[in-house]
Amino acid sequence: MTNLELILNMLAETSTTEISKVKNPQGLNRNKQVAKEGGTVAKKARDEVEKQTGKSVLSKKDSKLLR
Repeated sequence: MTNLELILNMLAETSTTEISKVKNPQGLNRNKQVAKEGGTVAKKARDEVEKQTGKSVLSKKDSKLLR
């Protein structure tokens, strides 16, 4: 896992947390929806990076091997 993959993962998690604070979802289905919304934020960022660089963000690297 590269630094960019880790950053996008953090973006998804943080976005989900912030959306959850605003929407205050109740129940599993609403929480799932909020999680998808947070993931969509990171997906849009990933798509834009890939568009600008012409390269895939995803790697086959294990984060333990990047030290």
